[in-house]
Amino acid sequence: MSDFPQLPTALLPDDAVEVGRIGEAWGVKGWFKVFAHSSEPEALLSAREWFLLPASHGPKCPFDGTVRLAVREVREHGGVLVAQAEGIDDRAVAEQLRGARIHVARSAFPVPQDGEYYWVDLIGLTVVNREGVALGVVRELMPSGPQTTLVLEGEPQDGKPCQRLIPFVSAFVDQVDLKARRMTVDWQPDF
Repeated sequence: MSDFPQLPTALLPDDAVEVGRIGEAWGVKGWFKVFAHSSEPEALLSAREWFLLPASHGPKCPFDGTVRLAVREVREHGGVLVAQAEGIDDRAVAEQLRGARIHVARSAFPVPQDGEYYWVDLIGLTVVNREGVALGVVRELMPSGPQTTLVLEGEPQDGKPCQRLIPFVSAFVDQVDLKARRMTVDWQPDF
């Protein structure tokens, strides 16, 4: 087995977002497959610096803690992403990265188009309706067919957790204000 190169240790950026994981080696020149957490992996395709953490399970990575990986190239190939990085020059070395979790600094993400948002930016927003009634906080987003659904956690009612599901479509979402960390929707509390 090839000796694993010394990757630079790094601190995980405060705004780091886990965007994928490394799969098996691809080819003989150090390329490897990448499994994105998103169906639209713009951050993986554009960032030239990834922060790797060891796999949470599976094969043991040849490093501990956080390391920085300088990305040479990432591209789509046959429905999967493949990548090559500095210092990863043969198949055996690439195979040792299998399972490593890929993080990218949120500040390195491409700027979204007007009216488009990264899911990570919507998590934690306070959601109110047009009348100013607080409906909850966005805890997650759920793909549901042709649209995405907001999953809100609201104040407990009668001692029971309150969860609301609101389609994230323009028919219901009036405004998203990322700076104010607030979203206004056309939705009633009893829905």
